[in-house]
Amino acid sequence: MMPPEEESPEGDGDGGLVLLHGPKSGSTRKGCDPFAQTQRSKLQHRRARINQQINKEMRMRAGAENLFRATSNHKVKETVALELSYVNSNLQLLKEELEELNSSMDVYQNESESISVPMIPLGLKETKELDLLVPLKDFISEHYGEEGVLYEKEIKEFMELRQAMRTPSRNEAGLELLMEYYNQLYFLDSRFFPPSKTLGVFFHWYDSLTGVPSHQRALAFEKGSVLFNLGALHTQIGARQDRASLPGLNQAIDAFQQAAGAFNYLKENFSNAPSLDMSAASLTMLVRLMVAQVQECVFEKMTLLRAQNDFLARLQLAQEAARVEDVYSLVHQTMSQPHVKDYVPFSWTTMVQVKSEHFKALSHYFAAIALCDCPAPSDAELLEQEKAFLQFHVTMPEGPSLRVLLQDPEERRKLGKAHLKKAIMKHEEAMRIHGLCKILRKMDILQEVLSFAHKRSLSKYSEIDHEEDFFETGEAPDIRPKTHQKPEIKSPNFSQVKVTDLFHRLGPLSVFSAKNKWYPARRVHLMRGENGFGFTLRGDSPVLIAGVIPGGCAAEAGLKEGDYIISVNGKDCKWSKHAEVVQLLKSTGKEGVDIGVITLQGSDCPKAMDRKAAVMSSGSGMLKSNKENSRKSLMNSKSASTLLVWSKKSKRSKKSTYSGVPFTAVGDNEAMY
Repeated sequence: MMPPEEESPEGDGDGGLVLLHGPKSGSTRKGCDPFAQTQRSKLQHRRARINQQINKEMRMRAGAENLFRATSNHKVKETVALELSYVNSNLQLLKEELEELNSSMDVYQNESESISVPMIPLGLKETKELDLLVPLKDFISEHYGEEGVLYEKEIKEFMELRQAMRTPSRNEAGLELLMEYYNQLYFLDSRFFPPSKTLGVFFHWYDSLTGVPSHQRALAFEKGSVLFNLGALHTQIGARQDRASLPGLNQAIDAFQQAAGAFNYLKENFSNAPSLDMSAASLTMLVRLMVAQVQECVFEKMTLLRAQNDFLARLQLAQEAARVEDVYSLVHQTMSQPHVKDYVPFSWTTMVQVKSEHFKALSHYFAAIALCDCPAPSDAELLEQEKAFLQFHVTMPEGPSLRVLLQDPEERRKLGKAHLKKAIMKHEEAMRIHGLCKILRKMDILQEVLSFAHKRSLSKYSEIDHEEDFFETGEAPDIRPKTHQKPEIKSPNFSQVKVTDLFHRLGPLSVFSAKNKWYPARRVHLMRGENGFGFTLRGDSPVLIAGVIPGGCAAEAGLKEGDYIISVNGKDCKWSKHAEVVQLLKSTGKEGVDIGVITLQGSDCPKAMDRKAAVMSSGSGMLKSNKENSRKSLMNSKSASTLLVWSKKSKRSKKSTYSGVPFTAVGDNEAMY
């Protein structure tokens, strides 16, 4: 985690921090102060208020519709119909207000004086507060047989983490906060969500763009919503970068690639999403939008790195701009599809269309200045320029041969003039589309960018236009899209943020999980005989009684094969290593020892299985200790991904020595005591 002083080095404006300290992991979880009055927080507060109003109006509409269907009284029907009309009108107004919030791109942009085209960020999904204290305490008492009140500290710590996760700061610390909470959900799922039973808790989340509430009992909905917010936060971080500098551009490229990866991961690993923003169609659109914004940043990076007076560099810029136009055209097509068209804000669709036209104009502009401003090639340069120009246009321009075109200044001017004519037309089309959207008209910086590019092309056209030109300017062919840095969709790296299971005191997950069931814990008083205690121990955390000698002390005391030792003389041994348990047993005197044991349900097994287990526990075929049996267990990406999907079951390991006993911790060899 980043230390507090590294929070928002550029002046994030996200307000104060809420610091939460994990007692064992040493992590510091940081969320923005929800009461801080900053531009971004005010926007998120308005979003939350509108979400609540939409929820209220939808409940009123549902009640009115039910009454309308149920009643046969004509006057009541008329009254209800009037009320429905009023509610629908309110919902439409709220939808328009939320759309305007989602179009507030300027709030998320950087505060640099440099002029750059605004990027499209996403607002975070809002969620309701969740009280898990009673459900988790009840589950601990019922399933684990322990006093739930003893785990109030851990439950409250988890709830505080969830509360902090609702307001992440707009930097690396905020991303780590979301990732930490997501990783803790893996442990929560394993501990408290059995496959055949629900916890009885509903997870409420609001749609990011429509504000429509959704709720599910499935923890996968919570995971998916956190992943969505991870992607949304990446978009906000990308939008705030100063793209006039190379470091800012590289950070923006990385942020939008990470956002694309989060949305793509969500699309591939989740199904039957209850809200539209997490549907396959919406996520496909978001992935393509992020890729387009990466491509736009790559173009801006090229303009900084390439020498502006070089012929080949200008051709490359023209092809980069054509590539940006190409990907934005694809985004616009995706936004125009039936399942997405009515969902995406009109300002987004317009912005994407404006950018498509704008970058097409830029591609023709850079083609024109390459032809008009650069000198004719020397004999040494001609071959290289011919090769580049041969792959520059989609179709070769009409007129003289390529060699003549490149060497004749007048022919270069004619083709350059044709490109400028097309550039001016596309600039004007971009400005026309921009003027159709009321929200975009309020964005001064966008208007400034479009106007500057248009005037620049007009000025260049006036410069190369001669009064004695009697030829008709031809149609310039389109430019072939090409990029020198292909966007990369970066999937989330779940192992990047290391976490400790908050509920590790319940015991190793290999045994003490929601999917396993065991008989009530037994306390057995055991005396040492002449030949020892009369049992065989194996494994670590917890130690397993692998065999009991018939007629021995252990058998007479009631111990059985497959029992797990959870305490020795009152000392908790769930996490104890083999040697530690042995040492506790050896240190007992004549008075004997009290051993606490549990037996997993369904762990009784035939002797043949026991012999097979003994073979598996020796030599090179020995099973290694599971990472979950370590107090410092870490969340890894593989284990995270198996618990994501609504409609798919997680794959369970078939390697178990006893039926129902997960032998994930096996020692080198059995030892008799």
